Amino acid sequence: MEWFQKLLLIFKDKQLRNKILFVLALLAIFRLAANIPIPGIDLENLKRFFNQNELFGLLNVFVGGAFDNLSIVMLGLGPYITSTIIIQLLTMIFPSLEKMYKEEGEAGRAKFNYYGRILTVPLAAIQAYAMLALFQKQGAIAVLPPLQMITSIITITGGALFLMWLGELITEKGIGNGVSILIFAGIISDTPNQIRQILVSWDSSKTLSYILFFAVSLIIIAGVVLVTEAKRNIPVNYAKRVRGNKMYGGVSTYLPINLNPAGVIPIIFALSILLFPTMIANFLTAGGNVFIANIAKSVSTFLQNVWIHGSLFFILVFLFTFFYTAVTFDPKSISNNLQKMGGFVPGIRPGESTAGFLRKILYRTLCIGALFLGIIAVMPSIVQGITGVVAFQFLIGGTALLIVVSVVLDIWRQVKAQMEMRDYENL
Repeated sequence: MEWFQKLLLIFKDKQLRNKILFVLALLAIFRLAANIPIPGIDLENLKRFFNQNELFGLLNVFVGGAFDNLSIVMLGLGPYITSTIIIQLLTMIFPSLEKMYKEEGEAGRAKFNYYGRILTVPLAAIQAYAMLALFQKQGAIAVLPPLQMITSIITITGGALFLMWLGELITEKGIGNGVSILIFAGIISDTPNQIRQILVSWDSSKTLSYILFFAVSLIIIAGVVLVTEAKRNIPVNYAKRVRGNKMYGGVSTYLPINLNPAGVIPIIFALSILLFPTMIANFLTAGGNVFIANIAKSVSTFLQNVWIHGSLFFILVFLFTFFYTAVTFDPKSISNNLQKMGGFVPGIRPGESTAGFLRKILYRTLCIGALFLGIIAVMPSIVQGITGVVAFQFLIGGTALLIVVSVVLDIWRQVKAQMEMRDYENL
């Protein structure tokens, strides 16, 4: 009953209770918006289209079913994530952007995020038009008149900005990362329906298969938790310093480096990047030029191949893991901070030698973490390619499972830190 006592302690803390209730209220608003369709849409045709298209069915899971009813938030956080990717890629090209993000503190990061929000607007409008045009071409929706098309694009763009605002509100005033929590809410929103489908289609002759399936699911979840929580602790000693009549330092601690420091961000980035070529190819297929339409159709068919899609997905996740960690984790900065505070790694000289040592350790652990992320991301594709079975792909592993586990662990860590802070203040 220890967990029950901890749950009671959470709701006894007024500040923590208010944060949790605030997040739940925003999630309820998100789910309400996800069920408000744009006008003039035949939902039955749209649902048939998503049942037949694996890629868009995958995206529909991440936006909590907002795609298959063409809701006002059908794009989810895709445009915002894509704009963040573009801005972060530009830091490698423009030194001024990199300086703003890494050296100007909170003010620099606030300006950096502001540029990302501005770029979200045109990206959302372009994606809204491309999606509507693609759905018209596939016969999922009727051809929209020009005025209704413009109105729908403005509505969908506004929905994307609204979700971006909700995510930032959760990050600022709630608990956890708002973007991850909204994606998490979209993934688990269909869980009751999946459970109902399993119960309705239950076959007593396959009871052993169901038991084996759930056992494997538990093992995979345990593995995801283990790797997500794994850390490489680097010992750090602090030299003794005398100030007046008091002595400071002289203690030993650890600098933890996560096996997967990038979390689920590389998978989200890779999904956003993979979506663009398919969207553009499907859009060009409807063009009047036969030559371009044939090339676009070939590209679309090529990218929808299970093995090709899985390979590209794995490579992008692997590369984005290194890229995102390089942007957010700076060994040189950590080395300088340790040196300023009188800290050092035993056996390693302070300064550049420490930075090189941290970089070597980081890349070793990161290689394992990136391989793990890539395998988890393509696991459903591997299962489908070998067995031809696509059912339960989000229950036996893959991107959705990793996101759910990572978000739950992150929220629990923040709740636990908040409770420990309260106990410390009371003491």
